Amino acid sequence: MARDTPVQNQVATTETEPLPNLVTIVGRGVPSSFEIAVDGEIEMDAEDPVEEATIVSGSVAEGAIDVGVQRFRFAGQVTNVRVVDWNGVEAPDSASVPNVHIDYGVPER
Repeated sequence: MARDTPVQNQVATTETEPLPNLVTIVGRGVPSSFEIAVDGEIEMDAEDPVEEATIVSGSVAEGAIDVGVQRFRFAGQVTNVRVVDWNGVEAPDSASVPNVHIDYGVPER
């Protein structure tokens, strides 16, 4: 019985291409939560994203931060950013929420 010619998975070529844009979340020493939505793909820029306890699902990333920095690479445009402090107070009403930096066209390190 002859087999059909296998179809090669082309996902491997897109995995080697870095996502062109960068979101950086900088904690201010107060436990806070964040959510980032984009109209393309998003992934955490970390050695072990699971260790960071951040959930990334397709085009949305959410997590918590108090100190340190978390980075996400993404394609497309940012469609929504929501940051709240430990009391649930959103930016800009809370001075304790993390800083969010969005940079387009950033080469991978």
